[in-house]
Amino acid sequence: MTNTEKPQSLPADPTPPLNAPRGVVIGMDIGGTKTRGVRFEDGVPVMDESVGSSNVQNVTRDEAARNLASLFERIGGEGVSRVYAGSGGIDTEEDAAALAALIEPHVPGAQITVVHDSRLLLAAGHASTGVAVIAGTGSAAWGRNADGGEARAGGWGYLLGDEGSGYWLGREAVRHSLRRMNQGLQVDQLTAALLQSCGVDHPNKLIALFHSPDTGRRFWAQQARLVVEAAAAGHTASQELLEQAGKDLAALALQVLQQLGIPGPVILGSGLGMNVVPLQDAFRRHLAEGGVTDTRVLDREPVFGVLQLLAEKA
Repeated sequence: MTNTEKPQSLPADPTPPLNAPRGVVIGMDIGGTKTRGVRFEDGVPVMDESVGSSNVQNVTRDEAARNLASLFERIGGEGVSRVYAGSGGIDTEEDAAALAALIEPHVPGAQITVVHDSRLLLAAGHASTGVAVIAGTGSAAWGRNADGGEARAGGWGYLLGDEGSGYWLGREAVRHSLRRMNQGLQVDQLTAALLQSCGVDHPNKLIALFHSPDTGRRFWAQQARLVVEAAAAGHTASQELLEQAGKDLAALALQVLQQLGIPGPVILGSGLGMNVVPLQDAFRRHLAEGGVTDTRVLDREPVFGVLQLLAEKA
């Protein structure tokens, strides 16, 4: 994603929830690839824009600041009373404060709340309790029970985890290609697509490219689409990768459900989770094996959970 992205379509039904906040509220969903911002006026979305990521775990602080400046140039910071931002990588109060400090110059005087992006997902699924599972550039699960208890699994970042994520699928596509090379096997469908996408002519060149500073988490997460496409075309190894991704994501959800002592619901969201049907099917199946029957796939973008969160606080 780049700063030249076109605005997103606003939802067909802009009816605000009960107790929706009055005035101007900016909702933000900050992922590893893009930053999405929606301007709500009296609970109705009136502007919706996306720019590059402003998650400082994925881009430099300067790049994050530039992307935020671009976003607020588009949706406006004037007259804003509240900003509610969900972002990956918000693990401590210090993380939240650092992101709030980047946002504050664009909305002087506004109240700014920064939380982990999984909270947006649960609210966007019209649930106040349950478990939200992110399957996007990265992966994580977060949940809350009726007593206000919270628990989390995963979300450690790509060097420590992110199983079932876009980055994980991209990396596994590289590993698949390198294993075949070492075994003296011919280039298969997935490897051929990966080589073409990466602009190299031999699997051996993927090693240097993977470790190159010119590529990174976002680049390899974008290669996940090659696994999805190959699986749809009948490539067995790609189908197995999507099955494993669904299994790993289900394991995150089951861990949080157990910690919270609740049966569900479990809501799957973000780019992969909302759009890749074989992954969704595997996710549901492995949760069902664990006794979970209320599994949902998010049907609207997480940023639209902001109004629900603010209504709950009210």
